[in-house]
Amino acid sequence: MEREIKGGFRTINPHNEQSIKEYTYFTDDQVTEAIDNCHDAFNDWKMQSLDDRATVIKNIGEQLKNYKDQLVQLMTDEMGKTIEQGKSEIDLCIAITEYTAENGVKELQPIERTLLDGGKGIINFSPEGVIYSIQPWNFPTYQPLRVAIANLLAGNGILLKHAQNVTGSALLIEELLLKAGVPEGLFKVLVIDHAQSDKVISNDKVRGVTFTGSSAGGKIIAKTAGASIKKTVLELGSNDAYIVLDDADVEEAVKACVQGRIINNGETCIAAKRFIVVDKVYDAFKEGFVKGMKDVVMGDPNKEGTQLGPIARKDLQELLSDQVKESVEKGAVIETGGEIPDGRGYYYPSTVLSNVQPGQPAYDDELFGPVASLIKAKDNEDAMRIANDSRFGLGGGIFSKDEKAAVKLAQEHFDTGMIFINSYGLAQPMMPFGGVKDSGYGREHGGFGIKEFVNAKSILLAETE
Repeated sequence: MEREIKGGFRTINPHNEQSIKEYTYFTDDQVTEAIDNCHDAFNDWKMQSLDDRATVIKNIGEQLKNYKDQLVQLMTDEMGKTIEQGKSEIDLCIAITEYTAENGVKELQPIERTLLDGGKGIINFSPEGVIYSIQPWNFPTYQPLRVAIANLLAGNGILLKHAQNVTGSALLIEELLLKAGVPEGLFKVLVIDHAQSDKVISNDKVRGVTFTGSSAGGKIIAKTAGASIKKTVLELGSNDAYIVLDDADVEEAVKACVQGRIINNGETCIAAKRFIVVDKVYDAFKEGFVKGMKDVVMGDPNKEGTQLGPIARKDLQELLSDQVKESVEKGAVIETGGEIPDGRGYYYPSTVLSNVQPGQPAYDDELFGPVASLIKAKDNEDAMRIANDSRFGLGGGIFSKDEKAAVKLAQEHFDTGMIFINSYGLAQPMMPFGGVKDSGYGREHGGFGIKEFVNAKSILLAETE
């Protein structure tokens, strides 16, 4: 984990526990200067045409290609992501630039409507100003860029407070955005502590706050921003349920569920976490799933063939271990894994818990790591009930050979922002991303994110003779 030092902190490689780099916190004057500079840069940037902004967005995609190897290695060093997962993350970011540059311009075009008195109404989507982006460590490039790309095209400025342990990635992103033609100061990384962060939120020149992180953190951010009447977008934690119905292709479901649980070392808000399987296929699924999780290759994230790297920080490794232990104390059964291995690095093995019941962390809470909660349901209806029996509502999945019935179930009964049918959760640039309940509010991607921080300005013209 990052370690506090006088006036700053040190980042640590979770694979070998070696120090990477030391960083010093900004002074309060530096923070104020960064906000002022971002606001000044915004006032110029908002006057640029949408087409000119889109050109810069395209350039960001080209620079991502140039910086790909450097970013991938830095993400692996800072938070333990496997090299292959890092490459996929950069590819997704490139796809987002391409989609946004082409489709975002269309989304932001003015809309004309006829008024009741025969006059004309124009709806203009105007940028709001400086947006404060607070992002986590699990996708060091994707998380900040999915916010920045949409908001830069919309005409806003971005101040980024990234997680401390991926500060190097944040600063490298700032460098590549400058190379792509983003004006100086329009996108700025703030190396600050929590007290300074609260002051950023309350600054009059900051017009909105977007936060990705825990539900507890989201409540604090929303309260702080609300006190200053600032809009927020919150993408928070979850405990996504994947239900395997009685007509599912069990073999294919097993493959998808194993991958859906271990992707990004299991440290993904939209990862499959609770696996709810109907009684008819439970035994067959359990046998295949436990074997699949047991066969996952854990080790050095730099090596080809590694499927599971280390947990990003020691405190997170310990928290995950404690959640598993408490679940076992309350009746859960370890089918595979469940013990911190000996040796260096913050590793935790792919783990399956069965007999998971309400009151256990494995049922009630988010386990941010490669731990799967296996739950038996009496039938399809019971499986859907259990899936919705959660305070979270980000994503979920349905495995069934009857695609039409699965879609209907997703539309009418699944109480989440996203549902994946016969697959597992991955962000798609053309589809909205976000949740409900304790998983937050607001949307990113799919044309929705680009309008979260714009002023839908009404211009009304009287009817002319």
